[in-house]
Order: sequence, then structure tokens, then C-alpha cells
Amino acid sequence: MGLTTASTGSNLLSENFEILKNKCDFTVALAGNPNVGKSTIFNNLTGMKQHTGNWPGKTVSNAAGECSYLNKQFLFVDIPGTYSIMSHSEEEEIARDYICFGNPNATIVVLDATCLERNLNLVFQIMEITNNIIVCVNLLDEAEKKGIHIDLKKLSSLLGVPVVGTTARKKSTLKQLLQVTYNVCIGKIIPNPKRITYIPIIEKNISLVENELKNITNIPSLLYKWISLKLIDGEKSIISSIEKNLNLNFSQIPTLQSTLESVKNELSDNNIDNNCFRDKVVSIIMIKCESLCNEVCHFEKQNYNSFDRKIDSILTSKKFGFPIMILFLGLIFWITIIGANYPSQLLSNIFLWFQNILLQFASFIHLPTWLSDMLILGVYQTVTWIIAVMLPPMAIFFPLFTILEDLGYLPRIAFNLDGFFRKACTNGKQMITMTMGFGCNAAGVVGCRIIDSPRERLIATITNSLVPCNGRFPLLISISTIFIAGSFSGFSSSIISTIAVILVILLGIFMTLIISKLLSKTILKGMPSSFILELPPYRKPQIGRIIISSIFDRTLFVLGRAIVFAAPAGLVIWLFANVGINGTTILNLIANFLNPFAKLLGLDGYILTAFILGLPANEIVLPIVLMCYLGNNSLINIEDTFSIGNILIQNGWTILTAINVMIFTVFHFPCSTTLMTIKKETGSIKWSAIAFAIPTVCGIFLCFITTFIYNAINILM
Repeated sequence: MGLTTASTGSNLLSENFEILKNKCDFTVALAGNPNVGKSTIFNNLTGMKQHTGNWPGKTVSNAAGECSYLNKQFLFVDIPGTYSIMSHSEEEEIARDYICFGNPNATIVVLDATCLERNLNLVFQIMEITNNIIVCVNLLDEAEKKGIHIDLKKLSSLLGVPVVGTTARKKSTLKQLLQVTYNVCIGKIIPNPKRITYIPIIEKNISLVENELKNITNIPSLLYKWISLKLIDGEKSIISSIEKNLNLNFSQIPTLQSTLESVKNELSDNNIDNNCFRDKVVSIIMIKCESLCNEVCHFEKQNYNSFDRKIDSILTSKKFGFPIMILFLGLIFWITIIGANYPSQLLSNIFLWFQNILLQFASFIHLPTWLSDMLILGVYQTVTWIIAVMLPPMAIFFPLFTILEDLGYLPRIAFNLDGFFRKACTNGKQMITMTMGFGCNAAGVVGCRIIDSPRERLIATITNSLVPCNGRFPLLISISTIFIAGSFSGFSSSIISTIAVILVILLGIFMTLIISKLLSKTILKGMPSSFILELPPYRKPQIGRIIISSIFDRTLFVLGRAIVFAAPAGLVIWLFANVGINGTTILNLIANFLNPFAKLLGLDGYILTAFILGLPANEIVLPIVLMCYLGNNSLINIEDTFSIGNILIQNGWTILTAINVMIFTVFHFPCSTTLMTIKKETGSIKWSAIAFAIPTVCGIFLCFITTFIYNAINILM
């Protein structure tokens, strides 16, 4: 192929992107509906490892990568997947603005060969704003399995643009796509798009507006018809975007406004108001798509997708959908918890062995004891503890989660729960991001990018930490095993413990819905947005890619952020445990200060202090509690559950303490990694503070209520 790669990711308007653009010969935009393999094509062309998946909304910001072909340097820009560029969601706005105003030398529109009719809608819309279009019919292997055959030459003739068939997972099939792209960019192939012709009354009035636009020199001639459509349609967000990018103000052009008023009156006289106008435009495009598809597609069997429908009749049914969903998620949690024990123990042993070597080396070089303890028993021990506890469960959970994603099951989860989230004035995609939060709340926050509505995306971001991440599960399981299931034995003990943990998780999900509803009715008012969710075909997961992408894209990303906070936290914890005032350590002073308030919540000062010092990572809360109770000067690791139980009981723990610790474990401020991610995603300290406050207030309130009820029952008895 003669393809070499050098890649980078960036925002469209960033300085890095402009530097890349200036050093490349050609810029090529990659557009398409969600879930058509666009990002896979991008990865294979540029060598980037952008995360791909089998559910809509994977790309919600632009990514750019370089590709060298025939001594020319290409910059490929993977723009957000979108079904349309007529509306105003974030993806549509980014895609539309880049194709219109980013001046790419060519735009490749990627289509799914198994549902060509639906995908062609975007092709005709993009034809309105650019000539240099290349249509890439992807997933030909999937189409062949379903007995779908497409006449690519005839499709090219009917569209008036080059059409290339590909199977994105096979790099060899992309050679022709790259060759055609090269020929379009150098002018060897000149596309001649055959655009939509609307009904006469609409075409007539479009022409009237076009004539007015021709007097405005800022507007490229190619955009006359498209801008005319948008002005007649009156969609404010699109018009505002056009004005911003072209440095115009249509409202200050009297002749244009007069023409628009006349045009709208004439259309209204013909029973075409604003809403009707848009519907007619869309319906004309869809009729054209259907007609074209009938000419170029041949189906060996009309029920080619019957297998997927049969599975969906079970997985999305009211009777079986929820139990199967809970079973899948429960299985993932169980495998994660059980599977992580052994590698966690192995890592702990390795780190402990190396810790002893470091202590011996410090003694050998006569390093002051206070300094060696601070660095090794403070910083090193905290960082390695977090790595040993966080890394294995994330390395197991995220690949398992990604397998469900690659299979195409995650959109079914969103579909099943859309009704509940709609009642909370959000939509079912929030369930997907919430499920990601079970692995790591920071990853769940990043996943909120898939939600179209900025309001609903913000609600999902703020409430994501109301479900426990894998860092909180060890504490939940330990407490439920010791106190909730302590009076049982054998298999029944593990069942009772599991039920207790599941009930707390369900409480977190319930509170997510309640808080989402409250936010929607107060500081983030609004009705749920229209929710278009494609149920993609079931596909065989790419296990190798899943393992690599889930580890690098999610596990190491989150772990890296956690370590950034773990090192200084280890130093602070050691100082608090070793430095004192009048013979009392800072740790004890803080615990004693918090104790009266903690007692109101059915806790004690040491527990509350442990949660506060556990801000960098939830994994260190229990070790801090044990360190405080035993009077140690560094974190303590006790593996035996029976021994942990004895220590806790000897320090005054009761069933009330255990219940409230489990509640507060789920409902307290997000870890520092999640807070930093929220700040980055929202660009606001205010929303980060709200995300900090909401779960904390919920935890305090719930613990206070359970303590009040518990004490009231004891008094009555």
C-alpha cells in the first residue's frame, strides 16, 4: 500500500491540529452514522488506536491522524458519528461545522452495507455542502453473511461520486479507498454529486433566497442552497453557527429578511409551516434513499436480520430483559471480584518483597529513619497498595465490559432502562455510562460523552459516582461478610453477603434516578431530549483488540491518574500518623474533632477520617481504619477477614456501624481521579463541587436516618 503512519489526537480548533494541518498536503474528513466502522477505518489508515465499539456515540470530538501515501501527507480527521446534520446535538454541530467550514480536501462518508437505505440520508445531506465526497460502503463481510449484495458501480453512477467497498477490519481492503482519496485530492477524479431536487414550491422559494445570498461575498457559492434551506427552516442554532463561522449577521440584511418573510408566507399559504417544511425536506430525502437502495441492492432473503430480531425479542422483552441484564452484570462483578483476588495478592507480595529491599538499602546507606519511613512506608506503600488493589479488577472488568459492548449488548441495556431514565427527565444512555462507573467512575464520566444533550450529559456526569466503582467493592464485601452474613455459615453466608451488596448497589441506582429527576427540575431544568438509539447487529467480539484497547484506553488511563494523587496522599497519611502535638498525632486530633458529628451518623471519627484521607483512592479506606485502631504509623494490610472483624468489633463496631459504613461507602464524595475528570469534562469547578457535594449529602442524610431509626427501635424495645 505504501502506507506509513504518524498519529496524534487533538481538538479541531487546537494549536496542535493547526500545526498538523499546515504540514500535511491534504486534509480528509471521515463522516458517517454511528456504528458503521468509521473509527476502525481511521485507526487502520493512521495507525492510531482510538477506541472503537459496537454502540452509537463512540466519537464525540474530533481526532486527527497522519497518513503518508504516494509521497503525499494526508491528515485524516475522524469527526463524530451522526445520523444527520440538520439538528443541533453536539455531534451534529461538530460534524457539520468541520465539513462546512474546516475546508477538508475530501470528505469520506462511511456507510453500513447492511442498512444502506438509512445511511444514504447523511450522504445526500453532506452533498448539499461539499462536492468532494467519497462514499465508502463498509462492512461488506457482514452484508455478505446476510445475503445482501450491492452494485457499487451503479451506486456511484446514481450518486455522481466515487464509491468504494471496504471491510474495515481488513487493512488490505482500504488500499482502493486510499487510492481514490488520493485521486480526488489531486483532481484526477472530480466528483459531480447528484443532489436532491425538492418539490417545485420549495425549489422556487429556495431560489429566491439563493439570489439574495449571492450578493453576500462571504458565502462560498457551493453553500448557497444549503444556507437557503437553513434560513427557511429557521433552526436558530444552525443559523448562529453559520453566522459565527462566516462572520455574518443575517438579521441585519433587510433585503434578505424581507425575502425570507415573503418566502415563509408563500410556503404557509401552501400549508407548509416551519415544522412541516423540515418534515417535507426529510421525507423527500428518505424517498430518494429508498428508491436508490431498491436499484442497487439485492437481497437473497428478505428476513436476513431475523436472527438478531429473535435474540432481541428475548433480551429487550419486558419479561426477560431485566433478569438477563442483572445476570450479565452480576456475572461480570462476580468474575471481577473472584478473579482479582489472586493477581492482587501476587502484586502485594511482590511490592512487599521490594519494600523490604528498599528498607534494607536505606539502612545500608544510612538514610535517616524518618526519611526512609516517610518515603517507603508512606509514599511507596500507599502507591503500591493502590496499584495492587486497583489494577487487577480494572484489568478484568473493562475487557469483560468491552466484550458486551463489542457484542452489541450495551444499547439493549439502554433500551431496557430508557423508560426509567425518561421519567427522571434523562435517557437510557445514562445507564451505559452508569454501568461503566461500576468499573471506574472516572471512566464512566468520560463515557458520558455519548449522551447527545448537554443538559443530560451533565446530569449523568454529576450522578455517576452514586454507583460504587470497583475500588469500593472490597470494603462493601468485607463488611457485608463480617457483619451481615456473620451469623450464617457455608454457602448461605456468601449468598446473604452478595444480596446485601446488591441491595446497596440498587439503592445507588435508585438514588441516581431520584437525583437526576431533582436536577432536571431545579438547576438543570428541561425535558428529556429525543432519544434515537440504534440497536446494532450482534457481532463477534475482537478479543485481541478488546484486551489491548480496554487496558490502554481505560485501565492504565485511570490508574495513571490515581497514582498522581496517591503519592502525595501517602506522604500526608504518614505525616498525620507520625507527627503530633503534645503527644497526640494529627490523625488522632482530626478523628477526635470529627467524632461527635460521626456519632450522629452511626460512625466514629476514625472512619470519617479514613474516608477523607481516602480521597485519592477508595481502596485505602479500610487500611487507614485498621491503622488507626491498631495505633500503627503506616498502612496495614490484613488479609484474614476474621481478624479484621475482631479488630472492628473490639473498637465498637455494631450492625448499625456496618450498615452505615456500607451506605457511606456508596454515597460519599468521588475520588480525586474522578473529580479531576469531571473538571476536565465540564471545564467547570462549580460542577465538580456539585458532583462532590451531592453524594456526600446523600450519604450523610441516609446514615442519619438509619441511625435515628435504629436508636428509636432500641428505645422502644
